Amino acid sequence: MKKLIIIITVLLISGLAFADDNRILIDEANKNYSDDNFDQAIEMYQKVIENGYESTELYFNLGNAYFKLNNIPSAILYYEKAKKLDPLDKDILFNLQIANNRIVDKIETVPDIFYQRWWNMLVYSLTVEEWGWISLISFALIFIMLLFFLLSNMFWLKKMSFWMGLLFILFSGTSYLLANQKYNSFKKDHQAIVFTPTVTVKSSPSETGIDLFVIHEGTKVLITDHIGIWYEVEIANGSVGWIQESDLIKI
Repeated sequence: MKKLIIIITVLLISGLAFADDNRILIDEANKNYSDDNFDQAIEMYQKVIENGYESTELYFNLGNAYFKLNNIPSAILYYEKAKKLDPLDKDILFNLQIANNRIVDKIETVPDIFYQRWWNMLVYSLTVEEWGWISLISFALIFIMLLFFLLSNMFWLKKMSFWMGLLFILFSGTSYLLANQKYNSFKKDHQAIVFTPTVTVKSSPSETGIDLFVIHEGTKVLITDHIGIWYEVEIANGSVGWIQESDLIKI
């Protein structure tokens, strides 16, 4: 028992020290950024990421540092990483738009159907944890309503608990789906940024494939398939083709 307590204590102290080291690096990086030492700021921000730490603020600041050095593809990459953590942040969306205005490709986005927009807005209105808690609480309330329905002798209470139980089943199932979709959208690396200045998109995963269209660095793509060193990608207007893994970095 004593050994277990010692191990837990050591792990807690190590975790706190690790967090403090990251905070020191972030503070130094922020100071370098304020002093216009963007290269040094980027180096320190990257060290924090290598330590396994991530946050909206960290990715946003790193994107800003790359933007200041006119490294637009890297700026877009880290703005997109920040957006992945907080899709509704106005500062992230604004800076991302400014960076996208600086790249060659101006691709018309295929608009989502209205119910897809509403669903996505609902998905990102709360965190995964908050949707999870709503699902769990609703699930617990289902059992409470079931107990009222089974044990009560009053007709109006049975009726109310029955309909409330159905409502909580709906809440629980919907919030679970929302939490699951947000978790999957965060974990899956199915989006990427092109980092090669000019890329010819092929009709098949081969150099001998037909040339379909050309995209440039900084363009965001959706990865839809993967064969060897080739990725099938879709751009914002719905066009699809194949490019090599070395041409992009996943968000």
